[in-house]
Amino acid sequence: MTDRALSVVRSGALTTVQDRGRPGHAHLGVPRSGALDGPAAALANRLVGNRPEAAVLETTLNGCAVRPRSTVTVAVTGAPCHVSVDGRPAAWGAPVRVPAGALLTVGTALSGLRSYVAVSGGIIVEPVLGSRSTDLLSGLGPAPLTNGAVLPLGTPSSLHTRVDTAPQPAPPAELVLRVTLGPRDDWFTPEAVRAFTSRTFQVSSASNRIGLRTEGPVLERRLTGELPSEGMVLGAVQVPPDGRPVVFLADHPTTGGYPVIGVVRETDLPAVAQAVPGTPVRFIEVRRR
Repeated sequence: MTDRALSVVRSGALTTVQDRGRPGHAHLGVPRSGALDGPAAALANRLVGNRPEAAVLETTLNGCAVRPRSTVTVAVTGAPCHVSVDGRPAAWGAPVRVPAGALLTVGTALSGLRSYVAVSGGIIVEPVLGSRSTDLLSGLGPAPLTNGAVLPLGTPSSLHTRVDTAPQPAPPAELVLRVTLGPRDDWFTPEAVRAFTSRTFQVSSASNRIGLRTEGPVLERRLTGELPSEGMVLGAVQVPPDGRPVVFLADHPTTGGYPVIGVVRETDLPAVAQAVPGTPVRFIEVRRR
């Protein structure tokens, strides 16, 4: 067959279709979703000649394997991993030609968590509210990949990258997240606020696309009453009753009833996508601009 599509041979632990997401729908209770490591997804698209908004695959931890029905160019970025075509080693972080019917295997992450697979023409599953992204919280967009699924591909554009490979940041050995305090930092004791901005936390294994959960210091509240639900933004650091901060990521709920002690700068969030459990996390206070 020569039609433009990918057949999923091995879906991996969690592989989803992602693009730039669907911002602007929080009033409908819909989070923005989209690739957690946006720069890595954009680089993969650039390497295969796609526009930045083209949909890619986001793998988690142990990669995936797909078989194109026509010859395509692919690029794998994000978490470093072994890449092969019909069992022969291929480049990571560079354009790779995959013949029709060949098996592209994206291996387990050697460091970091999430790899991004761009295919020339992009993945053209049906968009929902202007995006092809899978949203794990609301269920919008295509379901996570399963073995045997078939993903349609678009027509390659005339865009071409001017480089064969591109430098990429290594997954973080330590997360340093700049945070603006508020709006509910006054719900915590002064000692808790100092601990939040001076102590070291660790990434919890319970983290996912909805939020980065942490382990470490417990932040004690000064106010113990109930907080009415209020709007939540990307990067909000919510503190549930166990006192351990949670950083809201792309699939976060749009409202919440636990106090938000601060908000992480959006430019610091791509590194969160690659932070494995146990990675040290520090929150550094910055002033409002």
